[in-house]
Amino acid sequence: MSRYPAMFSRLADADEGAFVPFVMVGDPTPAASEAIIEALIDGGADALELGVPFSDPVADGPTIQRAHLRALGAGASLADCLEVVARVRGRHPELPIGMLIYGNVPFAIGLEEFYRRCAAAGIDSVLLPDVPVRESAEFSAAAAAAGIDAVYIAPPSASAQTLDAVAAASRGYVYAVSRAGVTGTERASSTVGLAQSVARLRQDAAAPVMLGFGISAPAQVAEAIEAGADGAISGSAVVKIVEAHAPTLAAAAAEAGTDSQQYTTAMQALQAELRDFVAAMKAATRPAP
Repeated sequence: MSRYPAMFSRLADADEGAFVPFVMVGDPTPAASEAIIEALIDGGADALELGVPFSDPVADGPTIQRAHLRALGAGASLADCLEVVARVRGRHPELPIGMLIYGNVPFAIGLEEFYRRCAAAGIDSVLLPDVPVRESAEFSAAAAAAGIDAVYIAPPSASAQTLDAVAAASRGYVYAVSRAGVTGTERASSTVGLAQSVARLRQDAAAPVMLGFGISAPAQVAEAIEAGADGAISGSAVVKIVEAHAPTLAAAAAEAGTDSQQYTTAMQALQAELRDFVAAMKAATRPAP
């Protein structure tokens, strides 16, 4: 059963928006990514969006593409990622966990088997960034059969017809893209037209709306919520922090091993920066005092 309704209800009662960080499972290694995820939760993440490495991530910009490559270079497979998620789920039974994964993966495995594995790991939702809503029926049916929320993207400046289709198909939440392009480019997020899109989606009784792409600062989170979104998702900014610390982690692991104090110190520095980032972004979801 999806954990999103309880989260959004709790946040509405507290007059807060949701902040959801994205991170790549397996980056820079599966074990390190598990510690990274725990830091995001410690910082106050309301939910998680977790990426699975893929060889051709067409919706992602250079920052997240490099995260895909680091995770693939570390040998991270779908099975490895699901094992990480299952352990996180065991420690955080009420936390909504979404997966972002490219459509070729479930298609290659078989849709029923893919969503069954996701459900067994404790995943609440799956977002397929390269599957438009007009091609979603088969994926949605398999997701629903496994008890997984299918999440679809509401593109910027989408037609009313597209917004209606996204509203009808999405469960858990709707991923509203803040601007055209790929993730993590230099262009900032935009809320232009967001209020109208949210109104149209809610007219169709859509799931809560989360704004993503280009969200990297607290002011952007606050702007998204002021424009009518129920929360914000930040990916590239989180991944950049991981990327900045990855060489130090790798050097410590190579020189002294992952059980060494040197590696522990490097990981603690990364975790501290992630906690601080998430705490600042989460604070922006609350009303000004």
